[in-house]
Amino acid sequence: MRLHIANGRLIDPANAVDGLHDLYLADGHVVATGVAPDGFHADRVLDARGLAVLPGLVDLSARVAQPGHATGLAFAPAELRAALAGGVTRLVLPPDAEAVPDEPGKVDTLMRQREAGQPRIHPLGAMTVGLAGQTLTEMGLLAQAGCLAFAQGEHGIADTRVLWGAMRYASGLGHTLWLRPHDPWLAPRAVAASGAYAERLGLEGLPPQAETVALNTIFELQRATGARVHLTRLSTAAGLALLRAARREGLAVTADVSVHHLHLTDVDIGFFDTHYHLQPPLRGQRDRDAIQAALADGLVQALCSDHTPVDDLGKAAPFPASTP
Repeated sequence: MRLHIANGRLIDPANAVDGLHDLYLADGHVVATGVAPDGFHADRVLDARGLAVLPGLVDLSARVAQPGHATGLAFAPAELRAALAGGVTRLVLPPDAEAVPDEPGKVDTLMRQREAGQPRIHPLGAMTVGLAGQTLTEMGLLAQAGCLAFAQGEHGIADTRVLWGAMRYASGLGHTLWLRPHDPWLAPRAVAASGAYAERLGLEGLPPQAETVALNTIFELQRATGARVHLTRLSTAAGLALLRAARREGLAVTADVSVHHLHLTDVDIGFFDTHYHLQPPLRGQRDRDAIQAALADGLVQALCSDHTPVDDLGKAAPFPASTP
């Protein structure tokens, strides 16, 4: 099958390409851009005028476990089909309470589920057994089983000594920790960003310090261990300022933000619309503007969907009791 994709905006970050180019493919492989190679006769021509042509997207945070499955280690086929239909060809799966890849056998179960024609799966191994924040997992064995890096998902680590140990362990093995900078003990019942809007609605607010306190701890331990860290779903202007300083200092740290926080603010909650109950919570316009600027200038390297399937019942509850 020979395919000619004409008149599209070709975006190829790996080769610094961003412009109007024709693309020529044979048997699923790119054979030329711009001008057709000698002897190339297309079986099909697609007019991509007004469209972008780019490599498959990588989603750095997507939960696709099948709800209600006994182990939580089964994928929901509809989620995978939706990802592929949107151009997402690789999914990074964070660990969560329903699917805890803390043993090589569990990772193998995840990896073996992928079928031909589905997005590639890259699980993040659990940093601690059962995500309990107490005992470190065997990161080396989990990496051999297929884990891309190691994370705690939405589960914090109360004991800083455990996080320190995880950083030393990961650094020694050359692995990266994916951390959501969040101190859950600062406001454990918070369901919205602190500020005038949360006060007006009577919702308990999460202050930006829940992010900045965690970031300061992470950066201090990085200085001591030399660990590589990827920060996921940053949400505050203050947190981005700390990240900028850490990058200037030379710490090995990268970051992403969710697409929700790139576009939305706490005002979008409206009158207790539970569809906007997110974690981290939507913040103010100043934070949203800082996120947009950080993405534009390269401080933040990536967007993630933070896809989390929630059933109708989870969103039908009152806002504080609804599922984020």
